Amino acid sequence: MAITFSQQDYWALFQEYSENPTSGSDDFDTTWNYPPQLGQGYWREIQLREGLHLAIARHQLHTPVILHLPEREHPLEYSFYLSGQFKHQSHPVGAGQYSLCGSGTAPVEWNEGLATEQVLEVNVHIHPDLFTAYWNPDSEAIPTLLQHLIKPPSQTYYVRSGTTTLGMQTAVQQILQCPFQGMIKRMYLESKVWELMALLIAQELELNQQTPLVPILKPDDVDRIHHARDILLQHLDNPPSLMELARQVGLNDCTLKRGFRQVFGQTAFGYLHNYRLEQARQLLEERQLNVSEIAQTIGFASRSYFAAAFRKKFGVTPKKYRVPSKNSA
Repeated sequence: MAITFSQQDYWALFQEYSENPTSGSDDFDTTWNYPPQLGQGYWREIQLREGLHLAIARHQLHTPVILHLPEREHPLEYSFYLSGQFKHQSHPVGAGQYSLCGSGTAPVEWNEGLATEQVLEVNVHIHPDLFTAYWNPDSEAIPTLLQHLIKPPSQTYYVRSGTTTLGMQTAVQQILQCPFQGMIKRMYLESKVWELMALLIAQELELNQQTPLVPILKPDDVDRIHHARDILLQHLDNPPSLMELARQVGLNDCTLKRGFRQVFGQTAFGYLHNYRLEQARQLLEERQLNVSEIAQTIGFASRSYFAAAFRKKFGVTPKKYRVPSKNSA
């Protein structure tokens, strides 16, 4: 039968049992022993900086424990579970999974620790102001696609669970096996905490089927990118370089490179390459020019390179592509 605690009574029991928690050689790294009436193990807290806390929990319960949580202001938080099971009112998680919670207000909730096997958890708390400053030090606003992670206390926090990826597993294991002490340990662990946050953000965007965070193009920039495309197509045999093309349309090369992919779904010269091959296919069907002349017309200096590129796109060489047309004539 499960034992039920309020959050306040639960932590009071920890403090009662561990009046003098172990700090070891680093005063920012404290270990609390698990109350023996509940189980065995420890809860380790590492303060990386103001507003950034890492915790590592390793324990085995004697019996299930249900913890009732009051309505409370909640920081940005994530937890990775390497073993054991953990029931939460809204998102049960277990080994090989993680939970991600945004900031805001957490409603009255409960969670349950199960006594099935040893629990191993890595948990991180990030103050919303630190996250915002880390993301964009020149502004208090974070990108629209991530605003659900940072909510004011007047709004209910965001919660989601997911499957731990290989990259996440690697970073978590590096935290658990940190080989350093002192300030180097602090720096190393903080880098891994932010690495995990970056991986979670990347997965968050992927799950929402959103485009990675790129600036929205202005209408005038879109017109200039279309103009750049037209210039490329007008000079198939001798196209300008990306720098020259950007100069001709009045954009910097980075904006042109990024914008061309946004507008046309591929790089400028990837687009030109595919267009050349489509033109070559049409010229082969018209049968007015031989293969060498077609290669030269569309801007391929080497006939062998043209033949290889054509075969890669259409599955046959230019010479063989013409045979069916000749036989059907």
